Amino acid sequence: MPPDAVILYGPPAAGKDTITAALTSRDDRFVHFDRLKVGAGAPSRYRYATADDLTRLQDRGQILYVNERYGNIYAIDRPRLDEITGTGRIPVVHIGQVAGIAALRAEYPARWLTVLLWCPRDITADRLRQRGSTDIPDRLRAWDETRADLTGMSPAEFGMVLRTDQRTPEAIAEQIRRQVAGTTQDAAPIRDELD
Repeated sequence: MPPDAVILYGPPAAGKDTITAALTSRDDRFVHFDRLKVGAGAPSRYRYATADDLTRLQDRGQILYVNERYGNIYAIDRPRLDEITGTGRIPVVHIGQVAGIAALRAEYPARWLTVLLWCPRDITADRLRQRGSTDIPDRLRAWDETRADLTGMSPAEFGMVLRTDQRTPEAIAEQIRRQVAGTTQDAAPIRDELD
């Protein structure tokens, strides 16, 4: 059976937001999963919560994964995933840690397509400068952490490995859409070289 949920894993500025925008504009079954966030910044991509809200959800076993980065807390919650999948839509979850992939696969009953989106560190730095990021050193540290996180993981554990500096967002979105639709089942998975 084809996947019914998507994980986009990769370092900062690898293109998770851009690919998701291309995917959701191409096919309205796909929905960006807006994580819970305790902290400040980027209001359109997250659902804001207080620390007490997060604790209540954790106490009820509704938090599938939580991580801290850039001085904020981010969480993936079961109720929002249920809301998306319950309407027959396909959540697109952004994750920057291998532990988050493992948590979703273990804790949420979906057929996950896990896609590694990658670009080299120097391209990440250029993209961060172009978009006016003010915390470039922190984001490059996160790039380093993501690269180190991959050390113990085989590329075969990803349904696709795609270099966003070598493919357009539209081409990547179409590859993901076709994989989820089951139209590429017989083809070998795409696995670009990381570096």
